[in-house]
Amino acid sequence: MSFYDEIGGEATIRALVHRFYEGVATDEVLRPMYPEEDLAPAEDRFALFLMQYWGGPTTYSDRRGHPRLRMRHAPFAVNPEARDHWLTHFRAALEESGLTAEQRETFNDYVTHAAQFMVNTLD
Repeated sequence: MSFYDEIGGEATIRALVHRFYEGVATDEVLRPMYPEEDLAPAEDRFALFLMQYWGGPTTYSDRRGHPRLRMRHAPFAVNPEARDHWLTHFRAALEESGLTAEQRETFNDYVTHAAQFMVNTLD
């Protein structure tokens, strides 16, 4: 069984990502990085990415090609402060997710590594 299936599949990931974007929407550091007035398209892309990453449908790659996360984030100044804000919102969403402690730890390990990988400036 994939981690995607273990945690409840699409419904769980979409709920987690929705809660994350509720935090992003009011964050003075992160919100300016999203060019869309409506965060729904970004929310959908992130949910599709996470579903694919954890063993669910490959809809993300089918629509957008290889994830190339660092390249897609290159236009934005992702500094340690932005990374920390991002992680704060994601970890808050995880705490409210209903996932087990072990599942939250698995998710947190991945997003912590991924968030650090996105840092592209120290300014």
